[in-house]
Amino acid sequence: MIFSPVCAILTTMVVNKIKSKLMDLGFGEYEAKAYIALISESPSTAYEVAKRSAIPTSKIYEVLSRLEERGVVFEVDSKEKRRYLPLPPDELVATHRSKVDATLGELREGLNSITSNSRLSFLRTITVYRQFIDKAIQIINEASDALLVSLWPEELKFLKEPLESAINRGVKIAVVHFGESDTPIGQMYCHPLVTTIALEHGGRGLVVVADSKDALFARIMPDDHSEGVHSNSIGFVSMAEDFIRHDIYIMKIVNRFGIELQSKFGENYQTLRNVFKDEEL
Repeated sequence: MIFSPVCAILTTMVVNKIKSKLMDLGFGEYEAKAYIALISESPSTAYEVAKRSAIPTSKIYEVLSRLEERGVVFEVDSKEKRRYLPLPPDELVATHRSKVDATLGELREGLNSITSNSRLSFLRTITVYRQFIDKAIQIINEASDALLVSLWPEELKFLKEPLESAINRGVKIAVVHFGESDTPIGQMYCHPLVTTIALEHGGRGLVVVADSKDALFARIMPDDHSEGVHSNSIGFVSMAEDFIRHDIYIMKIVNRFGIELQSKFGENYQTLRNVFKDEEL
């Protein structure tokens, strides 16, 4: 089979990416190269592994020996030459996942055992969009009683699954959604002034409050430039919680008395939203 230069480049890129990920798991560079060579073709002799991986032949037995000690390479009985087999990728991933989970569990238990009982309040500024999403998912996953959430469709696609999982474990959820939704999550309230809010604030908002103890408050611009805060400060959490609750109170009123309110305050409730005057149309 003849490979084009483009295919060769793409293959090299994929292999380099896999090698980098294996090194993230603690493999040495030669160890990662040898494992990849065995995955691509096995069983193989040490010489064949060295040739495919560009590992010096003077180093290959040492490298394979270390991989055997790690339990990711095995010798195959042969009357002629020693040959090697790799641990299948699924087993490799499962083994490392178990080790990482166990290590993190022991780390959490150990750190908590030496942590002071006094409650430490913090307020952390975040400016990277993906960090907001990751933190929101973590907060949702750790909630045990109640979640109040205010979000837009762009963020719902990331948080939908964690929110559904929270519901399945018995967490009460109320969601303010700035858009339409065919699949409500928990008690969902669709905000009636999506365009007006977007123009007023210049972008989207994301607010997540868990168990009245932990809150994330973010403003997201159209180019996904983001800025906001994560905190467990009682004052900040209360403010974020009240922000969502008052939106829900208003939507309950609007859903029941919308026509009358529009006749008094305008189609987009413009006079109602003017907090510096108390007037009707």
